[in-house]
Amino acid sequence: MKKEVLFALLPDFADWEIAYIAAFLNFGLEPGRAKYTVKTLSLSKEPVVSIGGLKVLPDYSLEDAPSDYAGLILIGGMSWFTPETVKIVPFVQTAIDDNKIVAGICNASVFLAMHGFLNEVKHTSNGLEYLRQFAGTNYTGTANYLDKQVVSDHSIITASGLNPLEFSKAILAALEADTPEMIEKNYQRYKTGIWIP
Repeated sequence: MKKEVLFALLPDFADWEIAYIAAFLNFGLEPGRAKYTVKTLSLSKEPVVSIGGLKVLPDYSLEDAPSDYAGLILIGGMSWFTPETVKIVPFVQTAIDDNKIVAGICNASVFLAMHGFLNEVKHTSNGLEYLRQFAGTNYTGTANYLDKQVVSDHSIITASGLNPLEFSKAILAALEADTPEMIEKNYQRYKTGIWIP
């Protein structure tokens, strides 16, 4: 049976940040090789509309989300700065405590910093000054900030919002969604726009 990977979506989520990773996990890098199934999670089961106007009906709310899943992917967007997101903090903490893959891109990485989850791990975001501006006083991890497209440390993956393909590659590798060779080949295909057999 395929393990679930949960995608946390909030109103005005950045739909381009979910596209690669959701497709590669749910369908596989080659037909018939998918190890995971994608499910969506939000604060409630009300429809969530992306920045691009795509409407998603979440599979789970925080109240009925499963505990047996492989990874939690937080997709960026401006709503990560709203007070309601504090409800997600215990869910993220439990995922980290259970050593699940937890990944945040763009403002979702800022959310992780805002709540102290990045203080002790190497990480990146939309720039250190951006992180300092929005993360607040709970963020004390500036010494662990790396100016890179994506950073993986322990079970936490962070990325800038400009790097959804690199984010996808790091998550695929962390979840061992395919062989390292196939993950790299897939990355190069989409990065260069050249089909690599």
